[in-house]
Amino acid sequence: MSARRAALLALPCLLLAGVLYYRAQPLPAAAPAVIPVSGDWGLSFPTEGESPVGNATAEELARYDAWYLGDTEKPVIYLTFDCGYENGYTEPILDALAKHNAPAAFFVVGNMIESAPDIVRRMAEEGHIVGNHTYHHPDMSAIADEASFREELESLEALYRETTGEEMSHFYRPPQGKYSEENLRMAQSLGYQTVFWSLAYVDWYVDNQPTAEQAFSKLLPRIHDGAIVLLHSTSKTNAEILDELLTRWEEMGFTFASLEDLPKA
Repeated sequence: MSARRAALLALPCLLLAGVLYYRAQPLPAAAPAVIPVSGDWGLSFPTEGESPVGNATAEELARYDAWYLGDTEKPVIYLTFDCGYENGYTEPILDALAKHNAPAAFFVVGNMIESAPDIVRRMAEEGHIVGNHTYHHPDMSAIADEASFREELESLEALYRETTGEEMSHFYRPPQGKYSEENLRMAQSLGYQTVFWSLAYVDWYVDNQPTAEQAFSKLLPRIHDGAIVLLHSTSKTNAEILDELLTRWEEMGFTFASLEDLPKA
């Protein structure tokens, strides 16, 4: 038999073997959902009263023990406050929370603990979470070095421990909502849950505070089941309206829960 004829006769067998080999190979795994490499946390509200759409989905964030929504099956609100410094409004906020028996999380930075240790101790004594907002409040998405990232969180932990005699709760909020996927991974490796938010409004300009009516126009119609609400403790408006705001949310059928009660995956 000529070599050419032998090759032609063998060709179907080679093709069949190739098909069988291809079929035996495992299908490639689906590509994981992609979280933006870096950016500012942001929301859109397609329908008021329903959960907003975030930069990343709840499912994507859950891979890194990160949250922007709580239990969306119940009319529950998780109250959180960012505390960069003290200017006289945190204690009225604590008074309103105590009146409504509402737990909250206060995300503090180093300056807040250094300048107002008694208020920070009061937060803990009244059963609120004191969370980690980093020591210096930098843009954490610009920090790629794991040692530098760790230092921002652990130096605040140490200051809190010295001030209160207690360990800091392992909830972390990125300053200004600036984050990267690598940040989420590093926070997770340190045992932290990263907490974004699903409702906020412009309350942080101390020299340009919203009126009560402006605050209610944002915070009432956009409230939703499982809302993680971000407010700033430096806001005069927040201190003045919080009692009424909590009352109105309660009249709408909402209750208040701690971040400790976030549903587990």
